[in-house]
Amino acid sequence: MAMEKAKELVSSNPVVVFSKSYCPFCVDVKKLLDQLQASYKAVELDSQSDGSEIQSALASFTGQRTVPNVFIGGKHIGGCDDTHNMHSQGKLVPLLTEAGAVTAKASA
Repeated sequence: MAMEKAKELVSSNPVVVFSKSYCPFCVDVKKLLDQLQASYKAVELDSQSDGSEIQSALASFTGQRTVPNVFIGGKHIGGCDDTHNMHSQGKLVPLLTEAGAVTAKASA
């Protein structure tokens, strides 16, 4: 069930951040997305009854067990460092725009 739930969340939202509310790296990624005015779905695994099962499913699905676990446009991006590296390379905003998470005006 957890794998289906994770895949459904990823396929039905332009951006998904699997997160834990107390994780500073998760807070950092969500802050970056907020600064970019990106719409995203944050799934706080520590407040979900099946959070640990979802995290295990994500490890099988992506090879990454840690959070944040970021998906944009249905594609696995990675974690905090991966997301920030994409942004510093100028690749994050175009990906967010393509996924429909930001408008071209907001990202300019």
